[in-house]
Amino acid sequence: MEHSLIIRDIQMGNAAPVYLLHGEEAFFIDLIADAIENKILDESEKAFGLMVCYGKDSNLESIVSMAKSFPMMGNKQVIIVREAQDLKCWKKEELYKCLLNYVEAPTQSTVLAFCYKNGKVDGRSTLFKTLKSKAKTFESAPIKENQLPNWVQNIVKDQGLVIRGTATQLLADYLGSDLHKLTNEISKLSIVLNPGDEITTQVIQDHIGISKDYNVWELQTALIRKDVLKANQIINFFEKNPKDHPLFSVIPQLYSFFAKLCVIQNSTNKGEAYKELGVNYYAEQNFKEGERNYSPGKSERIIKYFRDADEQLKGLKGNSMSHGDIMRELIFKILH
Repeated sequence: MEHSLIIRDIQMGNAAPVYLLHGEEAFFIDLIADAIENKILDESEKAFGLMVCYGKDSNLESIVSMAKSFPMMGNKQVIIVREAQDLKCWKKEELYKCLLNYVEAPTQSTVLAFCYKNGKVDGRSTLFKTLKSKAKTFESAPIKENQLPNWVQNIVKDQGLVIRGTATQLLADYLGSDLHKLTNEISKLSIVLNPGDEITTQVIQDHIGISKDYNVWELQTALIRKDVLKANQIINFFEKNPKDHPLFSVIPQLYSFFAKLCVIQNSTNKGEAYKELGVNYYAEQNFKEGERNYSPGKSERIIKYFRDADEQLKGLKGNSMSHGDIMRELIFKILH
């Protein structure tokens, strides 16, 4: 992955003079920024050579002025602008002209990094085009749903541990695409486990608190298999543990599965449909079983059931049913 190559170059002493790190996924931006902060200067150099500022409290002219100066001690200085999207300079050339001029001839003893999160710098702007040609730019894109299990496995491997299919899917489904949270939870497991140990569903339940038997993924599996008893047991568990399993957060994942199932069922090329939907191997088996147990017409009706239940949970239909009863009614309609 590109972020790994950038970090490797930094660790090898080949940091670029200017970085623009931008995009929707904050996790990879933070990884690179942490490498810039911790791998370029020695601890003894950081007191005088490291400057970390925030966009909302800074202005671009002052930042560029600092970048032009030479380090007080040592051979390098590092300036990191976190939350750089809050700088009031990105859309007006008269405000970013000083950076344009600096990038043309940056101070070689300075490493200047802009961390622009939750969006991208306008690719049509003169500033972006100049940075792209003269500086090191990195666009941090979110991990796609079908890439998440492989990403989890790679992080686990980096921690010296092992994880397999069901446990991988459990972590990915329950923690979702919050890469910071996923990494933190896996790091916690690396503390309590020995190198080479396997992260099983039981380990996840014991140390992270995700039930291996009562979670959204198991509910989805129960619906796919038309396991009425298991589906209702899980809903009852969710109702008794609303803090860990808020029912309004359950519907989106289940809806996503059946919406994709509808697309697959109505496709003349199943393989191409799986590819376009980003379905991984584990999920593909679920969709094949779903096709066997649900007709296209039933799947389409289920989509309507989800929309109705979502409106009920949000109080848009004015009924007095409890969240648990709404979900039980939804499960009944799906399975019958």
